Amino acid sequence: MAELNIVREHALGLAKARKLAFKWAEQVEQEFDMQCTYSEGKHTDEVDFVRAGIKGNLIVTKDRFELRAQLGFLLGAFKGTIEAEIVKNLDALLAAPTAQQQAKEPAAKKRPVKKN
Repeated sequence: MAELNIVREHALGLAKARKLAFKWAEQVEQEFDMQCTYSEGKHTDEVDFVRAGIKGNLIVTKDRFELRAQLGFLLGAFKGTIEAEIVKNLDALLAAPTAQQQAKEPAAKKRPVKKN
């Protein structure tokens, strides 16, 4: 069996990370026909996911996401492609809050230029 281990550090805190993890679970359910179970904890959440040929979990903490998955024999041949797709989706979700935060920050005030 091929295994995937993907870790992403973040500075979101658990509440925001939880929202992203839930969104990720919804995405993989729709796009990849996964069955996901979300468990909230005091300091750690866990998303268990499964479908034919793959099972794993996503551990969510205040400062990191850790995804571990086992691929069946047939999907093991596509490990690189599957890992790249998971990384792309997870990185896109992590980048979205940063872009939203930057959009919410007020623009620097410009001083009027004095004409001579």
